[in-house]
Amino acid sequence: MTENQNIEFKESWRDEYVKWVCGFANGLGGKLFIGKDDSGKITNLTNTEKLLEDIPNKVKEIVGIIVDVNLHETKEGKFLEIIVEPYPYPVNYKGKYYRRTGSTNQELKGTELNKFLLQRIGKKWDGVPVPNLTIADLSRDTLNHFREKALKSQRIEHDILMDGDELLIENLQLIENNLLKRATVLLFHKNPEKFFIGSYIKIGYFETDDDLIFQDEIHGNIFDQIEKAMDLLFSKYIKAMISYEDITRVEKYEYPKEAVREALLNAIAHKDYSETTPIQISVYKDKIIFWNEGQLPENWTIDNLLKKHPSKPFNPDVANALFRCGYIESWGRGMFKMINECFKAEISPPLYYYDMSGFWVEFFNGPMYDNDYFKLIGLTERQVNALHYIKDKKEITNSEYQKLNNVSRATATRDLTNLTEKYKYIKKIGDGGVGTLYKLMGS
Repeated sequence: MTENQNIEFKESWRDEYVKWVCGFANGLGGKLFIGKDDSGKITNLTNTEKLLEDIPNKVKEIVGIIVDVNLHETKEGKFLEIIVEPYPYPVNYKGKYYRRTGSTNQELKGTELNKFLLQRIGKKWDGVPVPNLTIADLSRDTLNHFREKALKSQRIEHDILMDGDELLIENLQLIENNLLKRATVLLFHKNPEKFFIGSYIKIGYFETDDDLIFQDEIHGNIFDQIEKAMDLLFSKYIKAMISYEDITRVEKYEYPKEAVREALLNAIAHKDYSETTPIQISVYKDKIIFWNEGQLPENWTIDNLLKKHPSKPFNPDVANALFRCGYIESWGRGMFKMINECFKAEISPPLYYYDMSGFWVEFFNGPMYDNDYFKLIGLTERQVNALHYIKDKKEITNSEYQKLNNVSRATATRDLTNLTEKYKYIKKIGDGGVGTLYKLMGS
C-alpha cells in the first residue's frame, strides 16, 4: 500500500493533521494512517488509547464532522486507521478549505475555492446570477438568431419562441431571482468579455509548434463565435480538394465539417470560463488541435468518454440553450459523432487528451489506414492486419481473426474487444457467439 489520493501515512499524531481529514472530506474520502512512515512501514505507535479518544473529539471540535478511528495491532507494532467519508457540504479547517488532490493536501483559494463552494451547494459556474444586467443589454440579433435555429430544431414549443425576450430567457432557465445568469451573458450579451476575460477563441496556423505563421481572434457571444469560427476555419485555415461530378464542382475538405463543428461546440460548452485563457485552435499542415481549459467530471477519464456515458456538461445552462436550438445533442454522443464522421471521410479518427491544464481533441488529415498513425495510438501488428482485412472484406469474424494472425480465440476476442471498446475503430454486430461480425465504425 502506498500513498495516493485516498491514502496518507503519518508516523505520529499532530493536531494540525485535522486539515488532512478536512481534505479527504472535501474530496473523495480516504484513510489517514497514524503510525506508518512514508513507505507504509509500521513504526509502532505509542499512547494509542489516548489517541483513540482524542482524535475523534479534535476532528469534531475543529471541522465539525465524525470520523471512525480504528486500532490495529500487528507483530510489527500498533497503528491507527482514521476513516473519512466524503461530505456533501463544504468542510473547513479554521476558516480554510482543503481538498485532497493526488497524494497532496491542497488549500483551495481564488477561483478554485469559488468553484468548489458552488459545486457543494449544487450550483455550476454558469448558473450564478450577474447583478446590474437587464434584458436590454442583450443582443436582439442573437436572440432572433436563436429563435430561427430553435424553430428548425423543434426542441422548444412555437408559442414560447414567439413570446417576448424576457419570457424566452425565463423558459430557458437563464434567469434567477430576477437576475440574469452568467450563461445568459455568454450566450446573448453583445460583449461577454466585459464580464469574463478569456471568453473568446484564438485560431493560429503553425509551421511548427514554435513557428506561428498567422492567427485570428474571434470575439462576441457564443452564437457569434460558433458561426464566425466555422466560417474562418473552412475559408482560411482548412484546405479543400476540388473535383467535378459531371459539371458540378465538388469540394472535399481535409477534415469533415461535422466533426470539426462537434469539436468546436464541445470546447465551447465545456470550457471553464472562470479561467482567463481563451479556447485555442491550432492548425498545422497535417493536423488540427482544439484545446480548452475545461475539466472532466470528477473521477472521469478519457476512457469514460469513449464508451456510452451520460451527458454531464461543465456548463449545463449554456449546453441547454445550445441543445434547444439544435447545435448539440444531450446524450453524451459528441465523441462518437466525431469518430464516425472521420470514418465516413476515410481519415484517421481523432485522439483525445486530458490533464490538469485542460482538454484537447487532435485530428489528423492522414488516411484512415496509415500505419504510422496506428503505431502512434498503440495498435498491435495483429490489430493493424485486421483493420486492413476489414478494409478489403468489409467485415471480420473472430475465427477469421484467428486464422489471419495465427492466434487463439481468447487472444482474438481480447484484440477485437480492444478495437471495439477502447479505440472505437470497429463495432460488434451480434452477441459474441458464432455469426458475430465486426465492421468499421460508421459503416
